[in-house]
Amino acid sequence: MKILPFKNSRRIIIEPGEYYVSRNEEVISTLLGSCVAACLFDPVNRVFGMNHFLLAYRHHANQVPLIQSDEGRYGVYAMELLINEMMKQGANRLNLKAKCFGGGNVLSLREDRENKKTVGGVNVAFIKEFLRTENIPLVGASLGGEIGRTVHFVGSDYSVFVKKIDQTLQQMIEKQERLYWKQNIEEHEKLKSSAEFW
Repeated sequence: MKILPFKNSRRIIIEPGEYYVSRNEEVISTLLGSCVAACLFDPVNRVFGMNHFLLAYRHHANQVPLIQSDEGRYGVYAMELLINEMMKQGANRLNLKAKCFGGGNVLSLREDRENKKTVGGVNVAFIKEFLRTENIPLVGASLGGEIGRTVHFVGSDYSVFVKKIDQTLQQMIEKQERLYWKQNIEEHEKLKSSAEFW
C-alpha cells in the first residue's frame, strides 16, 4: 500500500490482496487486470472502502456454488475483511452499496482456448454471486472484457473514475498477476501437504 498526497487530501494505492477503508475524503486507487476491486460504501454513515483480489484457483466444481468452492474462499475472505473493517468504522451492513471493476481477460491462459472460464471470468461471476447472496446492490460496474483498468474511488461522493490501461502497463500487470497467482497456488499446496485430517 502506498500513500501519496492528492490535492488537499491523499491517495491510497492498494495492491493485490490488500484493502483500505476510510471515513475521510480520500481517493483509493488500484490497477486491475483479471483481478477485481470491490468498491463498497455506506452513504448514510459515510464509510467507504476498496479491496483488490485475484482468486487463487482456476477450476471449480460445476455443482458447487462459486462462493462455497475452493476458488471462492479467497474472494469471500477478501470481501469479509473489507466489510468487517467498514463496520468497525461505523458502517451499517444494510446500507452498503457496491461498484465493482476488473475481471479482464489479460492472462490469456489455456482456459481461453478450451472455452473454459478464464480467471477474469471466474472473478466476475464470483463478485456478482457474492453481492446477490449478501443483498448488497451493485449500483455501478465495469467488468470483464479484454482490458486492464486503473480505478480511482473518490471518498467525497463515492464516484469511481476508470481508465483503460495501455499495452506497456498491460504487460506489466500480466507479469505481476502471474507471479501473484503462482505464489497463491504454492501457498495452497504447502497448506494441503502440511494439513492434518481429523
